[in-house]
Amino acid sequence: MARRADRWPDNVGGEVSIRGERWSFFTDRQCIFCAVCTDAAPANFRRSAQEDHDVVFEQPADEAELAACLEAEACCPVEAIGH
Repeated sequence: MARRADRWPDNVGGEVSIRGERWSFFTDRQCIFCAVCTDAAPANFRRSAQEDHDVVFEQPADEAELAACLEAEACCPVEAIGH
């Protein structure tokens, strides 16, 4: 399970409201740079400038992006994605 206290500082901040809930996705230091999240949700995740971990660069803007982010979170092999 991803820990907000261990989130990478280069994740974009902020919260969005979709489906009447508040969401704020992030990756933490467990990330192994596997690119599962960037494949599942390319509008929201990308490799870091250091190219040693992936980060959230855009919070989901709509239901489709939220679904993609939730898929990325579910598929992360080390559970490094949280919200």
